[in-house]
Amino acid sequence: MKTNIHPKWYDDCQVSCACGNTFTIGASVPQIQVEVCSNCHPFYTGQMKYVDTAGRVDAFLSKQAKAQTKHLSKSEKRRVKKQKQLEKELERPDTLDELRKLAKVSKKKAKN
Repeated sequence: MKTNIHPKWYDDCQVSCACGNTFTIGASVPQIQVEVCSNCHPFYTGQMKYVDTAGRVDAFLSKQAKAQTKHLSKSEKRRVKKQKQLEKELERPDTLDELRKLAKVSKKKAKN
């Protein structure tokens, strides 16, 4: 059999809950942090308590804020896209002479 393959066993592992309750168990780590224990879990206490796991409230608030932002309709998106294309077309040179001048200027900038 192989030796030294098992983790070290701690007979006095301290478990600390977010509610302040602590107790001792046997485990392979010296200390454990938990959010809910038998002292504060609603199933054991009989009290209704909201437990926020993975930021559910934050996720809900972010979704709500996103829903409040103004969205463009499909026709508005098309109009904006068409306007951008027209502006891009107007920026292009009209004649071959203008295109050659732009090419010379860009070559000079590349050298510097």
